[in-house]
Amino acid sequence: MPKNLLNDEELKQLVSGSEYLSGTGEKKAFDHHVVLQESDDLLRTLFFSIVKETTGTEFYESLVAVYELSEKFHESQSDADFKALADKLGSLDKEESMMLASAFSNILNLHNVSEHVASAMEERHARLDDIPRGPAKTTNGAIKGLVARGTTPEQIYAALCEQEVDLVLTAHPTQALRRSMLKNFGRIRGYLLDLQRSRLSGYERAELLGGMTSAIQAAWRTDEIRRNPPKPQDEMRAGLSYFNDTIFAGYPQFCKRIDTALQNQGLPRIPFDHSIMRFSSWMGGDRDGNPNVTAECTRDVVYLARVTAVNLYFTEIQKLIFSLSMWRCTPSFSARARAILDEADKKADGDVYEMRKRRNYSDFWRSIPPEEPYRVILAEVRDKLYNTREALQEVISGKRHALDPEDDSVICAKEQLLEPLMACYDSLKEVGDGVVADGFLLDLIRQVHNFGMGLVKLDIRQESDRHADALDAVTKHIGLGSYAEWDEERRTAFLVGELESKRPLIANDLECSAEVKEVLDTFKMIAHLQKVCPGSLGTYVISMATAASDVLAVVLLQRECGGDPAALLNVAPLFERLDDLRDGPAQLRRLFSVPWYHKHIKGKQEVMIGYSDSGKDAGRLAAAWALYEGQEMATHVGNEFGVKLTLFHGRGGTVGRGGGPSHLAIMSQPPATINGRLRVTVQGEVIEQNFGEHENCFHTMDLYTAATLEHTLKPPDGPVDEWREVMATMEKTSCARYREVVFQTPDFNPYFIQATPGQELGSLNIGSRPSKRKSNAGVVALRAIPWIFAWTQSRFHLPVWLGMAEAFQQMKDDGKMDTLRAMYQGWPFFKVTMDLIEMVLAKADPAVAAYYEKELVEPSLHAFGAQLRQALKATTDIVLEITEHPDLLTPQTDNGGQGTYTTLADKLAMRSLYLTPLNVVQVENLKLLREIEDGNPRLDWVPTKDWAKEMLGRYESNDLYHSVVSDTLIITMKGIAAGMQNTG
Repeated sequence: MPKNLLNDEELKQLVSGSEYLSGTGEKKAFDHHVVLQESDDLLRTLFFSIVKETTGTEFYESLVAVYELSEKFHESQSDADFKALADKLGSLDKEESMMLASAFSNILNLHNVSEHVASAMEERHARLDDIPRGPAKTTNGAIKGLVARGTTPEQIYAALCEQEVDLVLTAHPTQALRRSMLKNFGRIRGYLLDLQRSRLSGYERAELLGGMTSAIQAAWRTDEIRRNPPKPQDEMRAGLSYFNDTIFAGYPQFCKRIDTALQNQGLPRIPFDHSIMRFSSWMGGDRDGNPNVTAECTRDVVYLARVTAVNLYFTEIQKLIFSLSMWRCTPSFSARARAILDEADKKADGDVYEMRKRRNYSDFWRSIPPEEPYRVILAEVRDKLYNTREALQEVISGKRHALDPEDDSVICAKEQLLEPLMACYDSLKEVGDGVVADGFLLDLIRQVHNFGMGLVKLDIRQESDRHADALDAVTKHIGLGSYAEWDEERRTAFLVGELESKRPLIANDLECSAEVKEVLDTFKMIAHLQKVCPGSLGTYVISMATAASDVLAVVLLQRECGGDPAALLNVAPLFERLDDLRDGPAQLRRLFSVPWYHKHIKGKQEVMIGYSDSGKDAGRLAAAWALYEGQEMATHVGNEFGVKLTLFHGRGGTVGRGGGPSHLAIMSQPPATINGRLRVTVQGEVIEQNFGEHENCFHTMDLYTAATLEHTLKPPDGPVDEWREVMATMEKTSCARYREVVFQTPDFNPYFIQATPGQELGSLNIGSRPSKRKSNAGVVALRAIPWIFAWTQSRFHLPVWLGMAEAFQQMKDDGKMDTLRAMYQGWPFFKVTMDLIEMVLAKADPAVAAYYEKELVEPSLHAFGAQLRQALKATTDIVLEITEHPDLLTPQTDNGGQGTYTTLADKLAMRSLYLTPLNVVQVENLKLLREIEDGNPRLDWVPTKDWAKEMLGRYESNDLYHSVVSDTLIITMKGIAAGMQNTG
């Protein structure tokens, strides 16, 4: 801790005079704004003290001066105060500018910790009924509300027993923050929660503050730049850390809460074998445009997940051995324990016990007496888990090819682990120790049922053209011509014929490109993993799917590459562009009309809908309506053919990519489209927000379960015919305007390149996947994530609102303003759409966007930029006219519940104070970097500050100036991403 920090008068006043941080224990009253402000003030004060201690008075005074100037600007919003801030930042040396960017980036991440803590505390107080919740966001609240509205408890129970919610963690954009930083911020979050909840002595409070200070300094002194792009295996390790930290332990706790809610209605608990909340992953399975995801990579991440699962189960079994010390059991169970002991006695004297001793088990490695039968059986399970871990590590290190499913000394399938646990459970129940059985043992049984031996199911994703290329190589090799040149009817006929045939299709001597070989190797790896790691793989997703043949091709390739015909992966087409969303239902009808395929799927089909590319292709409003209608029509087709559809929502973190509050998003889906089945992606920084802390993890599971249940049993109202007509007209108008600006206006592409850091994003190393699908430049090739990221950095948010003003204005001119207002008040889909747009408009800052233009964009494009800013203002004005709000995020009501307009406005205002200096620094360094790349290097530049010489001495480059400018730019990107709480 910095010298004499605990005697610092400002800090002492902050803590002792605080409502929530004084260490006097949890209070019944709760005020989100006060908690957030107090936490923010404390962390900022600690951070400033650390900066002063580690960099000296001169830089500290510059930091404070910039903070105060930014504070003044945000109070006045005057051009003069913005200029004063920009001038101060422009006067800093290059090394000071880099350090200041790092400081504000750290402050924004600390502020996010404050927000996470405030949200966790609010969730806790709401569960304690200290504050009202507003809309039902808990399963208990949803159950009570449904009963009050006439749904019988039996209907609720039946729905929950059938409900399937699957959250799919994806690695794009992974996380702008390094894991090292996340871990430190996680420690700070824990200390802050303890400070708010616990009654502490002076020493205990000092120790907490000391731990907090240590973690803040550790983050500050860590290089926040990821110097090399992560591998998919690294992304999987990062994803698995959330299972270690919160998800694995949180799941059985959540199940118990559901059990209690059901028992309060006179209902039994959820069956053990029903997983009410499942988890999947794309990390190491999503190969769409990512050459780093190979067949071997997929194998690696499957085994990594298995090792994590075995480690978690091993720890739980160790606890359970201690817990189940009782001797009463059923005769059959006693005989089973005796048989294990007898078998051990037959082996060489003491072999089993010497083996356990060498393994350094925490206890119970000596001979366990038959009077402790549960420990006898669980000790054998522990031995097998240890063997399994050893075998998995040998596979990962290359010493062994694969697990052997026939080896009974290891555990490959979850049924092998469940059987002895259920035997323990049944015995305890039968002899009157049911209360014991329903403790730790039941928790573990539920964990095994839900997570299996693979912990998380890995989806496979590949682009449809890659499968067509593989089949083209096959048809050419066997003399049938070019599959790629066939029309859809001929492709379908060929694929169905092969699926109905028993003959092998792919020859061993097939000559093909490296790309085709990788596709076939992936299918072979899928078949292999299905055999040796059962339950580890999930769905095969086809991106850029356009036709029924895309699905049939994947089914055929699975079988031809060694897949068990009875256990092939489910195949989900991903419809993501506007035309594909519109045509998707017709392709499903064509697919379900194939008798072989209809029989193969056994009445179930998964369909993924893409929010990212549809938004980039057509604009947010047009994409939202296409997604709404696409879901309705796809569900109708499924009903027509007796097929239960599971809609898989590919939502990103930003509104531009379908993001937004999860409960509202689910409740705004079309009626009768969820039906108890939901898959949804959880991407990038949203993973940390949802699962980085125990309360937020619990809340996430609760929220998705509640919303899915409520939508299934009491779906929201759909639109009347007039509203559909209005949306259809607005879709065309907004889409036409969006495409006209983005794809047809010559000035747009150069403006985008110059006014945003879009071209420079590749250096950020936030994910293993390239930022473009293809190497050519331009918006078309750019992925949806960097497309959104670039506009978010400049705080323009153009992809979200572009085209909307024209659509709304046309309706107003046609006398439909009252209709739009009625839609906002009476149609959940339209209300959520408008509220999310309003939130993004509140995040936008035209003054900052204009500054990017003034400093970075050639003068000939300024008139075009002014038109775009005028469109932003027009969008804001007409959105407020429709919602009848006096200003953005002005509350109509404030019930004190979560997610109120007031709370969000407070958060945005506090973040903006820290964001604006980063925007100014980013603009300056974008300008400098572009000058360097245009041939104006500064090879003679050297740092002048001692701390800068020490820091930059680590660089291997001879061009320190270039390195400092590049690093400063990357730091600002990370900081702004943290402040906007969205990378893409």
